[in-house]
Amino acid sequence: MTLLSESPSPSAIAQAADAPVLAVEGLHVAYGSTAALHGVSLDVRAGETVALIGANGAGKSTILRAISGLLKARSGTIVWNGKPIANLPADRIVAAGIAHCPEERHVWPNMTVQENIALGAYLCRSREEVQRRIGMAFHRFPRLRERSRQMAGTLSGGEQQMLAIARALMSEPRLLMLDEPSLGLSPKMADEVFDVVRSVNGHGVTVLLVEQNIHNALGVASRAYVVKTGRITASRPSAELRGDPDLLRAYLGG
Repeated sequence: MTLLSESPSPSAIAQAADAPVLAVEGLHVAYGSTAALHGVSLDVRAGETVALIGANGAGKSTILRAISGLLKARSGTIVWNGKPIANLPADRIVAAGIAHCPEERHVWPNMTVQENIALGAYLCRSREEVQRRIGMAFHRFPRLRERSRQMAGTLSGGEQQMLAIARALMSEPRLLMLDEPSLGLSPKMADEVFDVVRSVNGHGVTVLLVEQNIHNALGVASRAYVVKTGRITASRPSAELRGDPDLLRAYLGG
């Protein structure tokens, strides 16, 4: 006798749609013998922009580096689209759809803007596909198109940040992790960079953002996790934190 499989219920479908694409649970990370993260747990859902906020040295960048495979987890789990990725090689995590734009940009100063962008597609074996992605990058960042043959080291800080984001997007990620994108930028240039972040998210890319400038972070993210001494001390909607400076100061210890 053939049994017909039952269709999932509407509640099951809704629950699946609301499931996080990224789930970090009980994450412990150390630099040598020095513990840096103490049981960090967080989640990110598809299409969100989520911020990690906190003081310098709180562990925000360490969280991103562990997710992207640049640091080994001592214990805990990192699950991406239902699959464990903790301690996988970084190139496999990029191939799975996660791109990490690190702090201080790290562009190659003696290479052209276009050459820097092309490096982001290092996993792509099709020359035609690489050229297509470069065209998309220049469409998204017209200022970079104007400077395509210029050495990256001659760009302004804001332009280098845009270049770093463009390079990260060349892997066509579903999750873009940004580490301090406004670091060292003028307020005007920082606003431009965060406009880019909003545009990227508006085109369907999920964003996990580390940002010390709390005003910028809460202005672009829908939710924020507060990180303090290697621990998540709070998780709140950004609007709630923006509307209650006393609450924010209490979480951050300021």
